[in-house]
Amino acid sequence: MEKQVVLFSKEGFTFKKIDGIYSLDFIIKNTKIILPKIIDFNLVKLIYDLNNDIYEKVDIQLLDNDEAILTLLMKNLFEDLGLPQCFTYLHMRKNTDDTRITFTSETIKSERPNDMPEESELLPIDKLDCICDIITEHMVKFSCHISFDNTMKIPPFVEKMVGQILFKIFKRVKLFIENVSI
Repeated sequence: MEKQVVLFSKEGFTFKKIDGIYSLDFIIKNTKIILPKIIDFNLVKLIYDLNNDIYEKVDIQLLDNDEAILTLLMKNLFEDLGLPQCFTYLHMRKNTDDTRITFTSETIKSERPNDMPEESELLPIDKLDCICDIITEHMVKFSCHISFDNTMKIPPFVEKMVGQILFKIFKRVKLFIENVSI
């Protein structure tokens, strides 16, 4: 039996935990552009560029049109709580078909990026999937699922704070994309 807990929900954004896997869902609409054409690694970069108060450093190394290495250093937002600054180091793959664009990411554990602060810690992500269901060419439903390795324990109050941060990120990206006109 699935155990689902909604951690944060506001303005069409839902962040929940289902059997230990974190999930967020939202829809983006824009009748002025064909949304599937902009869903690529540049969109991933845009997400982080719009949120430079949350992310200290972002590097996306394109391997080809369907693969990239993402290195991401978060600002130490939880330093006052005694939590370390975290970074992600992900190998991302993009798969596309007529109705869906999927980004599947796994942590690169075999090495550490050279430019990460010595005291920062790798966020132990087992798997990160972002599924972009194409409802129409002007409306896409985003569903992201993240699972951490079993060493990662997140206190409930931090989960709620993360929900608020993710909402802030979502809101900025949503407003930006929904107001783009090409």
